[in-house]
Amino acid sequence: MTILGLILIVVLFVFFSGIRIVRPTHRGLIERLGKYNRFATPGFHWVVPVIEALYWVNVTEQMVDAEPQEIITNDNLNARVDAQVYFKVRSDEESVKSSQYNVNKYEWQIVNLARTTLRNIIGTLTLKSANSERGKINQELHKTLCDETKSWGIEIVRTELKEIDPPKDVQETMNKVVKAENEKIAAVDFATATETAADGARRAEIKKADGIKQAKVLEAQGEAEAIRLVNEAAEKYFIGNAQVLRKLQAVETALSNNSKIVVPAGTELVNVVGDLAGILPLKK
Repeated sequence: MTILGLILIVVLFVFFSGIRIVRPTHRGLIERLGKYNRFATPGFHWVVPVIEALYWVNVTEQMVDAEPQEIITNDNLNARVDAQVYFKVRSDEESVKSSQYNVNKYEWQIVNLARTTLRNIIGTLTLKSANSERGKINQELHKTLCDETKSWGIEIVRTELKEIDPPKDVQETMNKVVKAENEKIAAVDFATATETAADGARRAEIKKADGIKQAKVLEAQGEAEAIRLVNEAAEKYFIGNAQVLRKLQAVETALSNNSKIVVPAGTELVNVVGDLAGILPLKK
């Protein structure tokens, strides 16, 4: 093998050993002899072997778990709290440099900062308010993390409070309270439904009674009208004959029992019949 061939092999080895490829999900920082030299965007890059080194930085959204911890609430209960933080390194050169040169292991720093912030926030709340104000806790946690990581070249995308669990005995008591409250609501609903049904039945009975009353009133009015018409007819057609009509009714009642009555000629009864028939009594 000639010297030229050996040199060619060495050159090819150095060239291929210095090839670096940066993916779209990353950005690169190239250092020369331990000092920052240039920024590597996605694509092909070549570094001088041994002298230069490329460090990849992930710029996609990532998630870290703040890990469960026991926090004493304002009402002196030990709540088990866990949260997740979503973040990403900004893709511009200054931000990528800050994430590597301004903070050591930013994932670990975010976790500890989130845990400390949660203790400060939840420590001022009761267990009940902490469970009902999860949105407020998330907002405060997100704001604090954004303020504290400004110089890290990191964007805090969002924070999620996973759980706020009370102690086991408190949880059991709370479950009993919730169960009792649900049973109370169910009993109230049943009582309301029963009352509504009873009220409907009462209204139906009232309407029925009103109908019967109205029918009786109409019936009485009808009878009164019939009596009035009879009285008017009597006044019109039997003026001066009332006494005669009464005597005739007495005779009709007597005869209805098939009783035999001897009526002497020329008595008043004959005159009554004659009066009704329009016949004058015979003169003696």
